[in-house]
Amino acid sequence: MEARQQSITEPQEHSEGRVARAIEQQTAKLPSDAFLWAAFGAMATSAILNLSDRRHASLFVGQWAAPLLLFGIYNKLVKIAGSDRVSGGGMGSGGNGGMPGSY
Repeated sequence: MEARQQSITEPQEHSEGRVARAIEQQTAKLPSDAFLWAAFGAMATSAILNLSDRRHASLFVGQWAAPLLLFGIYNKLVKIAGSDRVSGGGMGSGGNGGMPGSY
């Protein structure tokens, strides 16, 4: 039981690949609310297409909202905590990793 608890509490050391690091650097440049507004735009466009009897186009565009919101969450997490713990930029580098309210 103790070995299991010890493995849960200790951070695992790993390194992100070059592609993941490059994606994170580029997405961190975007404001987080850009994804929120893009999702709202997709929902509004979907509603307009639905009202104009273009059902298939409405469904196609309406399905963009969830991935856009997930991209926004990912973007926010990258800005707050980073993902590469080994390089010292992430949550495993000591402190609270930039997370508000963590002590």
